Amino acid sequence: MDALPQLLSAVQDNVRHVAVESLTLPGFVDALPARLYRPVDVPAPLPGVLYFHGGGFIGGSLDDAHRPAMAIARQAAAAVLSVAYSLAPARPFPAAPEDTYAATRWLHQHAEDYGIDPQRLALAGDDAGGNLAAALSLILKDRHGPAVAAQVLIGPMLDPSMTRQGDPRKLRSDLQPETCNDCYAQYLPGPMQRLHPYASPLESSRLHDLPPALVATAQCDVLHKEAEQYAAALIAAGVPTQVTRFPVTHGELPYHPPLLREVAEFLRRRLAPLSLAMADIALDGTSNAASSTVSNALFHD
Repeated sequence: MDALPQLLSAVQDNVRHVAVESLTLPGFVDALPARLYRPVDVPAPLPGVLYFHGGGFIGGSLDDAHRPAMAIARQAAAAVLSVAYSLAPARPFPAAPEDTYAATRWLHQHAEDYGIDPQRLALAGDDAGGNLAAALSLILKDRHGPAVAAQVLIGPMLDPSMTRQGDPRKLRSDLQPETCNDCYAQYLPGPMQRLHPYASPLESSRLHDLPPALVATAQCDVLHKEAEQYAAALIAAGVPTQVTRFPVTHGELPYHPPLLREVAEFLRRRLAPLSLAMADIALDGTSNAASSTVSNALFHD
């Protein structure tokens, strides 16, 4: 086994307890409820991960994100800030992505108060939260920070045009196109909003220089085609990208143990302290932090 995975696995194995703290953050319009998950057996400073729950932009809550946030905190030995962003139709686009930007700025400014390294931050989310993590990566690039080291997109909703979805009957999908259309209609009431890259990252032509990505999809999900097309676009833009499809449904994916293990491994590598990464390079002669693009699994229907 390489040196870096050995060192990171040793840290993870020592994590037994995660403290959960309720917070309230300033948002774009309203105050945002949030939960901070911190492994108590790992010395500070910790890497930080912002996690955005699913729910199709119109539902979902911090409770829905509890299991993946807890798993990431424990398995990746990272502090996880789970954020309850604004929901449509009461707060349509651009409230949600602006909330995620406000939360990122808050975490960066207050990181050291919570024992978090502001230079080792990542974004993650599932379903609509995966869309927001992807959009936030674009926002942070456009607004020159705060810098993040990685993005994790779990079964993301990325195409409001709905022209890239799979066949729900052929895929035995638990998520139906009609449901997606209803969600998008409430989140994006203006027709032209469906083409905005912060609402539809697939429409962006400026994907270069985004943070390395893990794109995870579900086999039984109409969304896996658009997510894998986005992964391919990231790869074409030179973004180090890892993509894996799991044999589960859309609803099962964020809680699927193999997915959570892969997310944790990806984040451990991407958020490793520079000293550990350099030690691994010295022993191995190459960087196991994957400076080149990786595609784990692209499938055909």
